[in-house]
Amino acid sequence: MQITEISASGLKREYKVVINAAALESTVNEKLEAVRGQVNMPGFRPGKAPAALIKKQYGRALLGEAMEESVNSALQKTLEDNKLRPAMQPKVDIQTFEEGKDFECTIAVEVLPEIVPGDFKQIKLERLVVEPNDTEVEEFMTRLSDQQKTYEKADKVAEKGDQVVIDFSGSVDGVKFDGGTATDYPLVLGSNSFIPGFEDQLVGMKVGEQKIVKVTFPEAYGNSDLAGKPADFDCTLKEVRAAAAVTIDDEFAKRFGLQSLQELKDNVKRDLGSEYKSLARMKMKRGLLDQLADQHSFDVPPGMVEMEFGQIWNEISSDKSRLEAEMAEEKKSEDELKAEYQKIAERRIRLGLLLSEIGRINNIEVKSEEITRAMIEQARRFPGQERQVMEYFQKNPEAAQSLRAPIFEDKVIDFIVEMATVTDKTVTKEELQKEVEAVS
Repeated sequence: MQITEISASGLKREYKVVINAAALESTVNEKLEAVRGQVNMPGFRPGKAPAALIKKQYGRALLGEAMEESVNSALQKTLEDNKLRPAMQPKVDIQTFEEGKDFECTIAVEVLPEIVPGDFKQIKLERLVVEPNDTEVEEFMTRLSDQQKTYEKADKVAEKGDQVVIDFSGSVDGVKFDGGTATDYPLVLGSNSFIPGFEDQLVGMKVGEQKIVKVTFPEAYGNSDLAGKPADFDCTLKEVRAAAAVTIDDEFAKRFGLQSLQELKDNVKRDLGSEYKSLARMKMKRGLLDQLADQHSFDVPPGMVEMEFGQIWNEISSDKSRLEAEMAEEKKSEDELKAEYQKIAERRIRLGLLLSEIGRINNIEVKSEEITRAMIEQARRFPGQERQVMEYFQKNPEAAQSLRAPIFEDKVIDFIVEMATVTDKTVTKEELQKEVEAVS
């Protein structure tokens, strides 16, 4: 077997592999002997068929097996001898494959770059700290009670806060559109769940009253055929339901399986604190990744970048309205937007390789019990279907393994943060949200 490097450019390597015809023939004959005792051919006792006949019938297939084994061996030897770590599955291009002739192929491989992580002690991070106060807890309790509201039929005109039952039929330029018609639709006035201005025009209506509600679809509306266009909705109010008062007390807390109102408030305060910590971590993580990206510059495998870009662009271009909205918002052509996402793909791959190398060097691993916990957390997001979700992960190992990447990334991030200089800064909830929105 002869292996010759024929090209080396950046992270791309290409090798020519020549396997002697005699060596292939020897491998084929060994395989023939191995299968001879198992072959049954008409006119011959089991295992007694002549080798020549067996070779005539199975020789081509055995030659293919011998070739595949030789290529795999050549690939492994190439990687080991040159101390290469492939970034992606190498590509094999067969040049010559004929019985009795030397086998020739080329192996193209993109390799991982040499990565030297910087000094994490030089990294400076700011961690935003928000402590939930009593006012925020009370506001959350009010929202919680609103979600638990019940509505009772009332003989009155519709007011903000009431739930109304309506029939409506929408049209643009006199033509009805898909999704613009409904009957017996329950709508809470003031919920802002409909097009801006729609709910306000129902305030003051009586049961049985009919009204043409005139609105204009927002410019950023999801359906590009309706975005920015004026529409008429022929509405009939069929019922008014007034909200029943909800008392926030111990009995209210029992609706959530708790013993007292204080226990509910404590849980709310704890959950708000966890939410704020999660948002603060998101902000700090983005700051860390920005610093890592600025401090580390190395070539990345082009194939990995193209694959990442392809996934990003397919997601965006598959939604025409999203693509058009983004082009309008960014004031860029499709080609300019592609160029921007190409840079984003390259940044993602570079950071991914860097974090992976940091984890490898420092023996950071994801344990099976950590993946199990992640599976359980995923299952909890689907109340009533927890068993089905767990069974899905158990039957699809690749789905379970997909949970590994974010766990690994978080562990590497935590490892770096432990060595970095972190300064806590106390802020309000509003300041935290503003900071998070700025980096989203």
